[in-house]
Amino acid sequence: MVLLTKIVSILFTYLVYKISKQSYSRWNLFFLTPLLISPIVLIILLIATHTSYDSYYSGSKWLSFLLGPATVSFALPMYRQLKLLKKHLFEIIASITAGSAAAIISSFFYALWLQLGPSLTTSLVPRSITTPVAMDISKTIGGVPTLTAVFVIITGITGALVGPLWIRMLKIEKSTAKGLMLGMSAHGAGTSKAFELGELEGTFASIAMIVAALITIILAFTIFPVLQSELLI
Repeated sequence: MVLLTKIVSILFTYLVYKISKQSYSRWNLFFLTPLLISPIVLIILLIATHTSYDSYYSGSKWLSFLLGPATVSFALPMYRQLKLLKKHLFEIIASITAGSAAAIISSFFYALWLQLGPSLTTSLVPRSITTPVAMDISKTIGGVPTLTAVFVIITGITGALVGPLWIRMLKIEKSTAKGLMLGMSAHGAGTSKAFELGELEGTFASIAMIVAALITIILAFTIFPVLQSELLI
């Protein structure tokens, strides 16, 4: 019975994602993106079948493990554009450092404004980087990793949906700028969206996501402790 539940969990997750992806590819409507539709449909299915999350996750967790290899696979387009990445190295480091610092500081003050409390605040702070790294940082600084994962997903979906609209509104034309913006603001989801725009955009989004994770690790143990000690009660 346990084995059957695991198989069904994986199968349902795959089918829901596959169908939503095909729908998004066919009609190209932002609200049909798999990142938005898949969780909603899966939640409805779990409620309708009276299936607990623990039972569902016992099978589908194996899909989560693929997040690591999927992230590593971004190295291929980065290798192809290595010369261009070296050419813009300073711009990449400077912009991502500024973006990472802005993400941490804005998240912290947003949490204070909402009076979320210490635990929720520390869980919210690392929301602007890829999920595995964000959860590790959250655990280290006293947050709740599962909550951090939720905040990361919300940030990614929002950034992937809103990012292209801002690109059009601001009339951003350079592929490098588009990629860095999407990778920094929406990490994995933004990188996926950037690859829809082009390989160059996806490449710079990939490097932005990776560099942002590294820089956020540093800032989370330098800037955040200062903010925490001075302002968080």
